[in-house]
Amino acid sequence: MKIHMVIARDLPDLWFQAVNDILDHGQRFKIDRGSYAGQTRLEYDYFIGHVKHPYTKPLLPDIPPACGIPNPVEEAYIYGGEGYERSYIEYLMTGHKEPGESYTYGERLTKAAISGEKLNWWETGNTEIIDKRAIDGKTVFEEDGQLYLNQIEWVIDTYKKYGERNNQMVLQVAHPSDLTLIDPPCLRAIDTRIQNETLNFCVYFRSWDLWGGLPANLAGIQNLKEYMAGEIGVKDGEMIVESKGLHLYGYAEELAKLRCMRT
Repeated sequence: MKIHMVIARDLPDLWFQAVNDILDHGQRFKIDRGSYAGQTRLEYDYFIGHVKHPYTKPLLPDIPPACGIPNPVEEAYIYGGEGYERSYIEYLMTGHKEPGESYTYGERLTKAAISGEKLNWWETGNTEIIDKRAIDGKTVFEEDGQLYLNQIEWVIDTYKKYGERNNQMVLQVAHPSDLTLIDPPCLRAIDTRIQNETLNFCVYFRSWDLWGGLPANLAGIQNLKEYMAGEIGVKDGEMIVESKGLHLYGYAEELAKLRCMRT
């Protein structure tokens, strides 16, 4: 497998470099299962992106008017606006889930049930195993008799209480039982690291749509990082992103060529 690495200034730069490079370095595969089964896509063997200043505005791709194509992500999609019943920020940072949705990233991040053995250890106060904290309605809360954890607030609270040298603070989206889903979450985890009083994110996607998914996902995740850094009281830092399935669907190849001004 070939590891393709991009070092980028900001999020639009990461997107452009990845789109341009995949036209030369991506391998063409037929999709056997999942979204767009039966079609083909260009895909990196393994992709790593290091974004030095992901907080630089604008967060979304730069599309020169001469290209004659729309931006793959509308700003209203991220922050809310006409034509969108729910913003991506809400999808990522709240526990709201619509009927028929098997999951949302926000549900996994902000409304994770404490159950099974963990709940038993919590209720019996087994502090040799469980980090039992107050049910404060924010970090840990109860709803309809079920105890829930807000991972975002837990990580913030932990850094504030115990300092930055902590390698345990991973925002986890994936569940082992996700293997049973027809379309399991693409985002698996957001690992966090505070270095030199600066919050950095390490993000992993199992599969990742380069044209529209990457810019939307990272714009939302950058807003999350900015919020957490402010709450912790540290600077907003860098982002390292990885995927073993960053790809460009067939329909987007011609758009990619237009954006990169290729014939």
